[in-house]
Amino acid sequence: MFKKLTAGSVKLVERLLPDAFIFCIILTIVVFILAMPLTGQGPMAMIQHWGNGVWGLLAFSMQMALVAVLGNAFATAPAIKRGIIRLAAIPKTPTSAIVMVTAISTVCCWLNWGFGLIVGAILAKEVARRRNDTDYRLLIASAYSGFVVWHAGLSASIPLDLAAGAASYKAKVGDALEFMTSYGTTNGDVEGIIDISRTVLAPWNIIVCLAILVIMSLVNAKMHPEKDKVFVVDPKLLAEEDTYVPPQKGKRTPAQAMENSPILTYIMVAIGVIYLCYQFFVKHKSLDLNTVNLIFLLLGLAFHVTPIRYVQAIGEGAKGAAGVILQFPFYAGIQGMMVGVSASTGLTLAGVISNALVSISTTVSFPIWAFISAGIVNFFVPSGGSQWAVQGPIIMPAGLRLGVTPEISAMAVAWGDAWTNMAQPFWALPALGVAKLSARDIMGYCIIDLIVSGIIIIIGFLVVGLTGIGALPV
Repeated sequence: MFKKLTAGSVKLVERLLPDAFIFCIILTIVVFILAMPLTGQGPMAMIQHWGNGVWGLLAFSMQMALVAVLGNAFATAPAIKRGIIRLAAIPKTPTSAIVMVTAISTVCCWLNWGFGLIVGAILAKEVARRRNDTDYRLLIASAYSGFVVWHAGLSASIPLDLAAGAASYKAKVGDALEFMTSYGTTNGDVEGIIDISRTVLAPWNIIVCLAILVIMSLVNAKMHPEKDKVFVVDPKLLAEEDTYVPPQKGKRTPAQAMENSPILTYIMVAIGVIYLCYQFFVKHKSLDLNTVNLIFLLLGLAFHVTPIRYVQAIGEGAKGAAGVILQFPFYAGIQGMMVGVSASTGLTLAGVISNALVSISTTVSFPIWAFISAGIVNFFVPSGGSQWAVQGPIIMPAGLRLGVTPEISAMAVAWGDAWTNMAQPFWALPALGVAKLSARDIMGYCIIDLIVSGIIIIIGFLVVGLTGIGALPV
């Protein structure tokens, strides 16, 4: 029965899901049509909102592109790739192969989403190259399924934004900072700061992540098709050779000697490490997205040893960011329409969606409805930071009015943002670039993962509500 459900999902997606860019255009049209009657705006107003939003995410686009590129560069370092090859030799059956790929991808995505996506895809390719009895599409889907935990992990933009404190949060949601400041002050915290110990590293969040890791691994393995329906690829098509040949030491020009000098690498890495130590141990800076990127920049440089090899790795990684570069302006335009304020009604489409679900909430059910609303909004604004700017000013004050702590409200948005990525092909693009597949090849499996992970997360928030973990102190 389960395999029939999976097969039906795969066939349906293969028939109906267009290329990720076409999907983006369709979403643009859907938002354009929906926003007019729901917010009381005309076509020209929506066009203006779209145009004003197109270039509104340039800084964030660069951050996200760097996460993908730097994660790819680190994952393809020779020492890391050798580790991946050794891992790929461990599984002896299709079931163990799928479980291993899912588990490793989930852990790596929790550490850093870009790193996890690329490592998972590279590991899946290596497993497929070694085994002709394991479905290649399911391997890549399993690698991508770990992405569902990214916004509950160490590279999560919403928790890191909260940890950055008042200045960062105010830049996103303006006057809504007032409730954060008052809440933080009453708990003896620095104004506006919610440390990651209360979000990403909170026990309840870790438990949900572990549940997803275990259950999703088993579900993915259960989805493996029968032997006569396994999709395999010629191993020769998956092989990638390192074409870099360093010049011989005695024949190097001065320029080539500098390009292949580990000394220059070590100097830059040392400068970066000293800076990070100063930020963490002297200034007590919390982990944010820029810091995560810097860490992976230094790790990639160190593991590639010479500057020129790292230059080449970055060049290869940039290919996987092509979809991000193309589609982000269009998603920024969608965001512009989602948050565009009607001059006559003062409404926005994102606000209408969020308020509709918040209005039926109680203290216990609020995190669940906030999670669902964030999942819906994520289809149209597939960026954690941008979604936070859209929903933060609505969800956070509403949660406080119902007696829900800001960290729980924030994590509800974060989990919702990550959850529907299982049905939104945008963030699969880097992994698909590595795998040389299209979104329709894996999304049928990902729909099943969407359902399973959604149930797990909702149960987690239900427990949080019923046990009082998410309740404000009286």
